[in-house]
Amino acid sequence: MAEDAEAQAAWHPVAALRRIAFLLERGREDTYKVKAFRAAAAAILPLGDDEVRRRAAAGTLTELSGVGASSARVIEQAVAGTVPERLAGLEQQHAGPLASGGEQLRAALRGDLHSHSDWSDGGSPIEEMAFTALELGHEYLVLTDHSPRLKVARGLSAERLTRQLGVVDAVNEHLDGSFRLLKGIEVDILDDGSLDQSDEMLARLELRVASVHSKLAMDREQMTRRMVAAVRHPRSNVLGHCTGRLVTGARGTRAQSAFDAEAVFTACREEGVAVEINARPERRDPPTALLELARDLGCLFSIDSDAHAPGQLDFLDHGCARAQQAGIEADRIVNTWSIERLLGWANR
Repeated sequence: MAEDAEAQAAWHPVAALRRIAFLLERGREDTYKVKAFRAAAAAILPLGDDEVRRRAAAGTLTELSGVGASSARVIEQAVAGTVPERLAGLEQQHAGPLASGGEQLRAALRGDLHSHSDWSDGGSPIEEMAFTALELGHEYLVLTDHSPRLKVARGLSAERLTRQLGVVDAVNEHLDGSFRLLKGIEVDILDDGSLDQSDEMLARLELRVASVHSKLAMDREQMTRRMVAAVRHPRSNVLGHCTGRLVTGARGTRAQSAFDAEAVFTACREEGVAVEINARPERRDPPTALLELARDLGCLFSIDSDAHAPGQLDFLDHGCARAQQAGIEADRIVNTWSIERLLGWANR
């Protein structure tokens, strides 16, 4: 996916439609536009190339369910061997780094430990997330759909999570070792600091991100006890978006939770739990002062996209820029590690 459209001699129509959807997501444009191009890609994917060319020549592409006038134009231009105008325009508008600085860390990252699919509140199938991560040069991606209590995000029961693990196995079998989709979860931190999934299920996973999603305005002392208990759970690996704040975006803004950050980050250091640098632009979590505190206390870190769609996997640029500005060394960022070292740490 890193190719420049102008340098691409020819685009397969499905690849062109997927790339357009990726760039729209990456540029945080309207979801309905993204879905339109992904729907068109899905509509022509089962057809043979000859059938797509025949329909393009006859002007009957829009007779296919899911193909509109804009996506038909993209297909017609790709079939003709030219770079679709829509794709070329988006490459100029949305390609290139999303943030200034952090290029060295971005190049050092081998994967992403926090991502969502349409099994919970993500917008795309598991395989689309995995294939996009592979195209971006990742060696691994951890699938971390939500746990059961987060019903608004269609959190996974133990039964649904078990079925998902089978899908992950099937994706990895198809990829045949060129990339690894890792079994994970974003597990809700409950009010008392316990984790919202059975120990048996947590043990079946390869990596676990623990996050607070409810009662974010809890009393400072209670929130501190809650987070420290979660960090000290033997299956916790990453403390996700620790303050829960929102600084911009369609959901509005939200103040950060109050807790004793020194106590929480000290527990992270002692337990070997990584503090997540959440790269979503609307989160920028932890805030700079807390990021520097965790750095000074000797914590490990994980730079994560928290992607809910394929195009958001590139949000890592934002997190890398913040980490580099804070002077965090690459070896303290666990997703710069090889998959063997990462899994050895996560399941120590």
